[in-house]
Amino acid sequence: MSATLPRKLFVTAALPYANAPFHIGHIMEYIQADIWVRFQRMQGHEVDFVCADDAHGTPIMIAAEKAGVTPQEFVARIAAGRKQHLDGFHISFDNWHSTDSPENTELSQAIYRRLRDDAKLITTKTVERFYDPVKGMFLADRNIKGECPKCGAKDQYGDNCEVCGAAYEPTELKNPYSALTGATPVMKPVEQYFFKLSDPRCVAFLQDWLNTPGRLQPEMVNKVSEWLGNDGKDLADWDISREAPYFGIPIPDAPGKYFYVWLDAPVGYLASLKNYCSKKGIDYEALLNDPATEQIHFIGKDIVSFHLLFWPAMLKFSGHPVIDKLKVYVHGHLTVSGEKMSKSRGTGISPLRYLEIGMNPEWLRYYIASKLNAKVEDLDFNPEDFVARVNSDLIGKYINIASRAAGFITKRFDGKVVTDWATASDTFISNLRNVAPEIHAMYDHREFGKALRAVMEQADHINAYVDANKPWELAKNPGKDAALQEVCSRLLEAFRVLTIYLKPVLPELARQVEALLNIEPLLWSQVGTPLPHGHKVNPYTHLMTRVDAKMLDALFDAPIDATATPPSQPSPSQGEGADGGTIEELAPEIKIDDFTRIDLRIAKIVNCEQVDGSDKLLRLTLDVGEGRMRNVFSGIKSAYQPEELIGKLTVMVANLAPRKMKFGVSEGMVLAASASDERAKPGIYILNPWPGAEPGMRIR
Repeated sequence: MSATLPRKLFVTAALPYANAPFHIGHIMEYIQADIWVRFQRMQGHEVDFVCADDAHGTPIMIAAEKAGVTPQEFVARIAAGRKQHLDGFHISFDNWHSTDSPENTELSQAIYRRLRDDAKLITTKTVERFYDPVKGMFLADRNIKGECPKCGAKDQYGDNCEVCGAAYEPTELKNPYSALTGATPVMKPVEQYFFKLSDPRCVAFLQDWLNTPGRLQPEMVNKVSEWLGNDGKDLADWDISREAPYFGIPIPDAPGKYFYVWLDAPVGYLASLKNYCSKKGIDYEALLNDPATEQIHFIGKDIVSFHLLFWPAMLKFSGHPVIDKLKVYVHGHLTVSGEKMSKSRGTGISPLRYLEIGMNPEWLRYYIASKLNAKVEDLDFNPEDFVARVNSDLIGKYINIASRAAGFITKRFDGKVVTDWATASDTFISNLRNVAPEIHAMYDHREFGKALRAVMEQADHINAYVDANKPWELAKNPGKDAALQEVCSRLLEAFRVLTIYLKPVLPELARQVEALLNIEPLLWSQVGTPLPHGHKVNPYTHLMTRVDAKMLDALFDAPIDATATPPSQPSPSQGEGADGGTIEELAPEIKIDDFTRIDLRIAKIVNCEQVDGSDKLLRLTLDVGEGRMRNVFSGIKSAYQPEELIGKLTVMVANLAPRKMKFGVSEGMVLAASASDERAKPGIYILNPWPGAEPGMRIR
């Protein structure tokens, strides 16, 4: 029912880093973008919806090295698992590509040359950069962690803060440490290439671009305007080079230098589009240069500094045509029961587990959509609310309409509906159709929650009609067959219109409804076009089941004891040691296979601190030799001061599932010894390996 001319839309979502499978935050973002894309396609608009793996950088190089494969092989393994997630949640990308591709190399180097040669915005400086003395290499921003210089949040990366969103140089971090080895990095001089973001031309352009109506949400305009305050004098030039060894795209005419991953990553949007165009025989340059083409980004609020400062300036001063038609739609994070999930630790809801235990992907699509709006707000997944909302809205209100009407039509009237009643003067159906422009506007402006509430209000009206006309009562009286057929035909027509409104969110369910109603794929323009009089529908089959609350228990990891707190009382079978402390009886005999299932590793205690609000726990930051730090809570506060433990080696159980605790997520268990009766023999003693052991070594 859109009155506008067909649009040409180039739509993207944030590129996932190719070091791990999708987490639920990716799926949330892709569902949001997919709903909007499907809605636009229902209007008859032309949409190219593409994405890619962000495949470069030191973390992937290090991970590949540990896995004993090339970076390309490592990335290919991750890429192989993408399809089952995307197909599983009905996400309709036209193309999935990689930043480690010929297209991305060509486009990134071409943009760089234009910035260097035409815009004169590339310069070199000899600067002091962090160097890991243990690893023997310069550290990329994402291999340095510390405290955010703006808000003080701990364990933040060296390029931007995931808590406050600020962008900064890694040298600004407080208490920095290497995320690869846990070592304190040292400063060494190196020649670096910079994009002159502080140039007055860039500042003037960004101020104008940000304030162009429709490009950004108001809160994002305000946020980025703060970074541009003081006439841009606070903007730093952007370090765009990295030293070999590095997995990335070589900088032209600069041997041994590579593009920082955040230069070539957003170019991956264009590279994926170019790859798609080559597959489909579309003129890539003509598409981008078409004044009608709009580019839309869906991204999370934690990466806005790159997408709202660096990327627009790169496009503008490389003369790229999409800059004039670029809009960025920013969303918040997904929490679970009010607690923030950790992207890097993969905690919370596993998308693949959701599918493996048989949960309907459209339950999640509907629930996420019901929470989404056009603001940059976090949305919460609450298990009890999930069950109640899906069962009430989708089953109790929507599916209920078809289940009460379709059976009578097929059993009593050979599947034929009557629609001669469906005139403009019929208030029942006209009221349902009249909300189409309002719901259309809500979808278009990404107010999905409002749109679904409006749809369910209409479902309530339709169910009130069911209760008032009681088709099950009419069916008992053969003399009221005409009334029964009309009532049930009205309900199926109403169900058809509701399905149009819900199709962007529930594409697979809509496909089943189209099969039930024996019709072609539904378009938005068909809201006002009823089924033909005498049209024959197919027999009703069950469309969707209710959520079983027990499935939510299976969705989340079972809690484990990650604090290693000893028992306070001996059991009757425990004996007394020679020193007067009670010693526990040996556990039952196990086989070697049982032991090998427990992965014990040497861990270095990089940091240790008190846990506010706990009288038992210390928070340990551990290096287990895997290229990242682990967070572990341990019940040893009574025995140790934090400063005693920093720098020491210990032993941990490395393959325990993460446990959500009141104070955060614990990613393992530090081993400690104690007497079974602390009153007789007080004390807790963490294990301390012999000198020469290194983080990551396995206990065998």
